[in-house]
Amino acid sequence: MVTARRAAEIAPFEVMEVLSRAQALERAGRHVVHMEIGEPDFTAPEPVVEAGVRALREGRTAYTATLGLTALREAIAQHYASRFGADLPPERVVITAGASGGLLTVAALYVDALDEVLVPDPGYPGYRHFVRAFEGRARPLAVTAAHNFQPTAAMVREAWTARTKALILGTPSNPTGTLISRSELEAIARFIAERGGVLIVDEIYQGLSYGAEPWTALGLPGEVVVINSFSKYFCMTGWRLGWAVLPAQAVRGFEKLAQHLFISAPSVAQHAACAAFGPESLAILEARRREFARRRDVLLPALKAAGLAVPAEPRGAFYIYADCARDAREYCLQLLEREAVAATPGVDFGANGTSHHVRFAYTRAMADIEEAARRIRRFAVSLPSA
Repeated sequence: MVTARRAAEIAPFEVMEVLSRAQALERAGRHVVHMEIGEPDFTAPEPVVEAGVRALREGRTAYTATLGLTALREAIAQHYASRFGADLPPERVVITAGASGGLLTVAALYVDALDEVLVPDPGYPGYRHFVRAFEGRARPLAVTAAHNFQPTAAMVREAWTARTKALILGTPSNPTGTLISRSELEAIARFIAERGGVLIVDEIYQGLSYGAEPWTALGLPGEVVVINSFSKYFCMTGWRLGWAVLPAQAVRGFEKLAQHLFISAPSVAQHAACAAFGPESLAILEARRREFARRRDVLLPALKAAGLAVPAEPRGAFYIYADCARDAREYCLQLLEREAVAATPGVDFGANGTSHHVRFAYTRAMADIEEAARRIRRFAVSLPSA
């Protein structure tokens, strides 16, 4: 069978190889501390679970409208109004099969063959692969610790060409956990608007910020698309539910594509998610955000004490991006084999200095975080000087 060239050109996730080996060690009886997968260890808040169970019992399992349940779109719009003061018509909110489904459909909506789309490097690998899936060309922006591993307006201006169509960025970022400043993103948005391009902002980790109030790119000038999800802050990864906020004129095009790409997002998940914005759910989620901050505050100094440099302070998401000053693949494999701590080598996230960086996810209970810190320190003592 001859498959399309794009299948060969899309790289596999290194983290899945780490996970596979970690699971083999667990089957052999070892206690592995999983810090490789970006998935909260918390499950959906109880009101969300109860709403999902009710939906199942009441048989609300049929397809919904492609753009999603009206009640959920309204709840999301109200959330933006109450949390961020954004005036958002519910008609601009579209419900997707996870943030991945949203990004995939947005790529289908905007990317033509040979269009260039700027993506940060290091950055979430899905961005470049979604662009490639629709025959576009992802151009990496070599972001650095000096600017919190986030693009700057000057960087975007220098990289923009006649073929450039869009910029995709995440804030808070995966893998670095860093945030872009509002003023920098506004400057970027103005530049892209002047060029008639599209700014796509991935806010999937919105709400998971520490020492900084969360904010949204909604309201920035130009053609701005915001992607979000119930996976991270709302702790609903396997429910496969997300949303996008589109310019009004783009909604119909998105709808036509989504009708064919995924028909509609999971119906039970949509009914359940209507309960995610209630005061009881939000109180639970805010308590969990504080717990993530506690874990970060334990793991961050422990990594530094173990000889890992953290070039930019993580202020969001649940990741620490650390420089191990040696081959990251080898570091991660040895850490896993010797100490049963699973972490992700940075090469998953691009080519810009990633070969000596490691991403640690603090998505495990505090006892596991503390145990991992002890194991990493012990491992560091055993390493030869870099």
